[in-house]
Amino acid sequence: MDRRNHTAIKEFILVGFSEVPELQHLLFVVFLCIFTMSLSAHMFLILLYRFSPNLQTPMYFFLANFSFLEICYILTIGPNMLGNLLSEHKIISFYGCALQMYLFLLFAGSECYMLASMAYDRYNAICHPLLYSILMHKATCVQLICGSWIIGMMVAIIQTMLMFSLPFCGSHAINHFFCDIPPIMALACADTQVHEVVTFIITLSVIVGSFVLTVISYSIIILTIVKRHSASGRKKAFSTCTSHLIVVTIFYGSGSVMYLRPKSSYGTAEDKFISLMYAIIAPLLNPFIYSFRNNDVIYAVRRIVHNIKLA
Repeated sequence: MDRRNHTAIKEFILVGFSEVPELQHLLFVVFLCIFTMSLSAHMFLILLYRFSPNLQTPMYFFLANFSFLEICYILTIGPNMLGNLLSEHKIISFYGCALQMYLFLLFAGSECYMLASMAYDRYNAICHPLLYSILMHKATCVQLICGSWIIGMMVAIIQTMLMFSLPFCGSHAINHFFCDIPPIMALACADTQVHEVVTFIITLSVIVGSFVLTVISYSIIILTIVKRHSASGRKKAFSTCTSHLIVVTIFYGSGSVMYLRPKSSYGTAEDKFISLMYAIIAPLLNPFIYSFRNNDVIYAVRRIVHNIKLA
């Protein structure tokens, strides 16, 4: 294969939802509302966690970092996606596409182990309440957060370099709404078997590795909860665990379906719908699942409202 063809493509076309041109403006309004609600909710929660005295615990430290990660996640995909819905020329540069893929993989990989770290935090809080302050010391929490980001960075660098080392000498129309691995690989005019295997191994290690850690944590938590005699304690603990597991199921489930399958099974409409689940719907649901149902968060919000009224 002539490697000069690799540099012939200077830009890609993000097809997005062009197959339904009559819905472009409606989709713009819908996605704009979703992105605005998601960003507003996560920004509000970060400020709430930062300035509320009753939320200065490891759990809310993780949630604040999780909200920051979700904001980065949204800003990586949202602006370009919204712009393309209103534009006739849905173009993204070669290096812009590579940067978008890198950032997306960085945040997605970090989120996998952020969720595992949050599960570990809940495990210590429920199973070792007397040692919780020692086990989840601030330095430990910072190390877990930094470790999540480092893993995400390593995954993003390897995967992005792997994808954009492929030769693209044919069509440059990406049948997706952002630069994701499967639609980019589908454009390559070379044998991608090795790339598929490496991508599968990396994705398997990240998704399955973090998922196993999460499942182990919650399995032990559930066994501990069952042994408790307090009905109110079981209800509160199960509520927290259920919220976390809903997020985990949506994120890991859609990610596994998207990446842990052979290239020949990639679809178009199906893949876009799956991507919408973990790239757009999940960031919108997370604040409501994690925080706005939490009694401590509700109390902090009511306290702010009360102080505003007094002012």
